[in-house]
Amino acid sequence: MNQKTRVVVVTGAFGVLGRAVASAFAARGAQLALLDLAIEPHAAPPTGPGGAPLVLGGVDLSDTEATRRAMVATSMRFGGIDVLVNVAGGFQWQTLEHGDVETWDQLYRLNLRTAVVCCKAALPALLERSPGSRIVNVGAGAAAGRAGAGMGAYTASKAGVQRLTESLAEETKDRGLTVNAVLPGIIDTPRNRADMPDADFSRWVAPEAIAEVIAFLASPEAAVVTGVALPVNGRG
Repeated sequence: MNQKTRVVVVTGAFGVLGRAVASAFAARGAQLALLDLAIEPHAAPPTGPGGAPLVLGGVDLSDTEATRRAMVATSMRFGGIDVLVNVAGGFQWQTLEHGDVETWDQLYRLNLRTAVVCCKAALPALLERSPGSRIVNVGAGAAAGRAGAGMGAYTASKAGVQRLTESLAEETKDRGLTVNAVLPGIIDTPRNRADMPDADFSRWVAPEAIAEVIAFLASPEAAVVTGVALPVNGRG
């Protein structure tokens, strides 16, 4: 899976999963644009054979104009966009009885609206580079089945990501662009370990493992795969 010279945009690139995704593509020689709402990454961004990445912090990915400018900046730097990976998102556990309705709006913006806005903003550049361009969205395994108590807002927003993936795949399937999603189970992150200290961490899925699946879906070898929502559960 040689990703050399391909231009890959990763949203939510400063977080744990975003950094793993960026590292996986950097190792494959891709040219990277790393987008995040945070102003600066917590660690040095990965640099591979494709050279230094374009790092764009402070980008509100739910804002259409800010996101459009980021995609234009990427195209101007690298000459186009081949792959968009939508990692940006968030989680909050909250029951309806004791929670706020605003939480539903917040998670909609973080998880679904960012994916919609980024897909729309990148679509012209992706279609220009097709056939062979790719979108990979990050949904959630928890949204694929029955939602548990306190998971309503999160799973509703992530279920929307899956429906977006399916719909956009149908929209673009004859234009050389594939659109797929991964549905991770519990990701082995420092935050999740702190929140669930009694869990068996070995059953969770590592960010690096998810990144490898995303890299495959973005590769030429996955050209015949589109509209798929792929569970990535580890042993959870």
